[in-house]
Amino acid sequence: MIDVLVIGGGPGGLAAAVSASKAGASVMLLDREHALGGILKQCIHDGFGLQRFHKQLSGPSYAQAFIDEILLLPVDIRLDCFVFEVSCLEDGSFRVLASSRDGIIDVNALAVVSATGCRERTARQVSIHGDRVSGVFNAGCIQNLVNLHGYMPGQRCAILGSGDIGLIMARRLTLEGAEVVGVFEAKKTPSGLERNIHQCLDDFGIPLHLGCTVTRTIGHRRLEAVEVADTDDAMNPILSTSRIVSVDSLIVSVGLIPEVELLKNLPVKMDSRTHGPVIDQKGMTSVPGLFCCGNSSLVYDLVDYVSLASETAGQSAAKWAKNRGLARKTEIQVHPSGPLLFISPSLIDMDSSSVRFFFRASEELEGRTLTLCQNGHEIFKRTYSVLRPPQMETFEIRTELLDPDHAVEASL
Repeated sequence: MIDVLVIGGGPGGLAAAVSASKAGASVMLLDREHALGGILKQCIHDGFGLQRFHKQLSGPSYAQAFIDEILLLPVDIRLDCFVFEVSCLEDGSFRVLASSRDGIIDVNALAVVSATGCRERTARQVSIHGDRVSGVFNAGCIQNLVNLHGYMPGQRCAILGSGDIGLIMARRLTLEGAEVVGVFEAKKTPSGLERNIHQCLDDFGIPLHLGCTVTRTIGHRRLEAVEVADTDDAMNPILSTSRIVSVDSLIVSVGLIPEVELLKNLPVKMDSRTHGPVIDQKGMTSVPGLFCCGNSSLVYDLVDYVSLASETAGQSAAKWAKNRGLARKTEIQVHPSGPLLFISPSLIDMDSSSVRFFFRASEELEGRTLTLCQNGHEIFKRTYSVLRPPQMETFEIRTELLDPDHAVEASL
C-alpha cells in the first residue's frame, strides 16, 4: 500500500508528485510515455514559466525543472505504463491496474491523483464532411511530427480553428518552409491568446479568416483541397459562400477536452461547463481520496496555473492519506450564471483559509464586474476592463468571508 499514486507524468503529474512527496507521503507516478514531461516535450516555443519562474522558458525547459526536482525525491517512477482501471475498495482505498513491458502492475493506494491532461477534438466532432483521406491531422499530432520527429505533413496547409496550438503550428510550419494558406475560424473572434495572434500570424503574414469554416475535405486517398464557407452568427456554414481552397494538409485545432476516461467507471460527478469532474479547491472530486488536477480537471491557458493547482492537489492528497478516515468538512456549492463559461472550483471545502478561483467568460466583454454573493449578500466583486474567452482569470478570497449554510452565486 502506498500513500499517493499519481497518474500522468506531464506538468500536472510532476507538480502533484513533487508536492505530495515533500509533504511526507510515499508516492508512485505512472506514465504511459517513455519519458517524463507530457505534452511539454514537443512544445519547443518559449512563453512558459513567466508566472512560476519569472522568466520565459521553452516547454522542455519548464518540464526539466520539475524532472530535476522529482529525481531527487523518493518517488517511484514507472514509465511505459498504461493505466486502464481505477477502482474503489471497500476500505476507501483504491486499486490501480496498469499494463507495462514487465506485465500487469497492480497497486493499492490511499489516495489517487489523476493528471492525465486533455485531448483534442477531431475533424469528425466538428462535422467536416468528405472521405477519410490522408493529410488531415490534429494540431498536437503535427507538433509531435515536426518538433520531435522532423517530419513535414505537406507543403500547402490550411488550419481550422484559431486555438493556441494551431496558431503556434502555423508559425512553425511557415518557418519550416510550408505555405500556410490561412487559419479559418468559425467564430467571429479568435480562440487563441492575443499575443499568439500577433506573434504567430501577423508577424508572418498568415491570414486569419474569422467567421469562416472548413465544411468538406476533397481528394482521392490524399487530401487535394478543402471546401470553406462563411458562417452565420450561430456558426452554421452559409452554403452560398462555399469555395474551394487547394491544399495538401489540413490541421485541425478546434479545442481541448479534459481526458477523463479513467474516471467514468467511478461515481464521480462531472461538471458540464468544464467537461471535467466537479472538484473543490484542493482538487478532490466527489469520490473521497480521488483528486484531479491540471488539464484533466479543466483546460488551463497557462502551464504555470496547471503547476499551481496540481501542487495543491498533491499536498492535499498527502494530507488525506495521512489523516485517512477523517470526514470531509462542510462544503459550499458554487453556481455560475450569466456569461460565465465556467468557474472553478465548483465546491468550496471550508477546511482551508482561502480559495483560489479560475474562470473564463463565454464571450468578449468590456467593463464587466464579477460578483460573488451568498443569500443575497455580496462577498466579493472585481471589475475587469476586458474579458475574452481564451484568457483565463484568477482571484483569491478568504473562506472566513463565507457562510457555510449558503451556496455561492457567481455572476458577470
